Amino acid sequence: MELQPPFRKIIHVDMDAFYASVAALDNPELRGKAIAVGGEGRRGVIAAASYEARKYGVKSAMSGMLAKQKCPHLIFVNSDFTRYKEISTQVREIFYEYTDLVEPLSLDEAYLDVTVNKKGNPSANDIAREIREKIYKKTGLRASAGISINKFIAKVASDINKPNGQKTVHPSEVISFLESLPVNKFYGVGKVTAAKMFNLGIFIGNDLKKKSLEELIKFFGKSGKHYYNIVRGIHLSEVKPNRIRKSLAAERTFSENISSEIFMIEKLEKIAEELERRMLKNNTKGKTITLKIKYSDFTQQTRSKTKTDFMQTKKEFFPVVKELLYQEKLKNSVRLLGLSFGNLNTEKTAPVWVQLQFEF
Repeated sequence: MELQPPFRKIIHVDMDAFYASVAALDNPELRGKAIAVGGEGRRGVIAAASYEARKYGVKSAMSGMLAKQKCPHLIFVNSDFTRYKEISTQVREIFYEYTDLVEPLSLDEAYLDVTVNKKGNPSANDIAREIREKIYKKTGLRASAGISINKFIAKVASDINKPNGQKTVHPSEVISFLESLPVNKFYGVGKVTAAKMFNLGIFIGNDLKKKSLEELIKFFGKSGKHYYNIVRGIHLSEVKPNRIRKSLAAERTFSENISSEIFMIEKLEKIAEELERRMLKNNTKGKTITLKIKYSDFTQQTRSKTKTDFMQTKKEFFPVVKELLYQEKLKNSVRLLGLSFGNLNTEKTAPVWVQLQFEF
């Protein structure tokens, strides 16, 4: 089966070990060393790790204690989101030199549709290289990129030649690329799904392709149709420059478990102040407030309430938070509390963007 033109030209740009790289950029003494952004203590969690640290098995979401065991010379640094956002803004300014069709996924990665671009450059590969060079000149940081006909393949490709590299999957190579790709390398296929696929004899894309649509839906539910399409190079999701924010949240993990609801109220006061700050900064209001509780045994519970009027300030929503806390007896001591807003005033119909398509 051959894919038929017209094809879009999609670039996925991903900053290399962004948080750790920013720390090394601002402190030259850290360059070339094993760095972890996050907490070192018993309750510490790794948010990011440098490539030097990754060689020892240190990775995000790992406990600080385990990371230190794996890499005794690991250097822990605090996160600095103000600085991350500053650099992220500089990087996005470079993206907009080429196209307005930019879809940020986070502070350190984004999709770009350069099918039609401001430079009039027909080569998406050349554009990606130029962008990476400009990022380095402007920020001192390295980025990797994936280039292909859709977001899915571009995302997978950006990881292939990391760090400081790029990979183009040309339309003529898409099918063979996907057929030979290990299923655990497919974006969105996590450990659990990969294990299930392995048990079904699905190890590479070609194995996945041999399964009928009915079989995949039987095995994986709604995701089955997604797997059926992507292994055939079909992924029609467009680059969405106006992503609609659907929630806003703030949470805290505590150094010691909390059992007293009085102490929890004190902690929630601080979290509510942070949530209010974010709501005001984003000019956002919400109708649904959710309390997130993670217990010491790592089980999690959420309690929500929706009001008829929009809320934004702590004065407006904190009485609801207290009501949710006392709604029922706590199951155990608590290690994390969080608050989030849903049903936001930003949830409006997104504008329709028409993307022209030309040969790759």
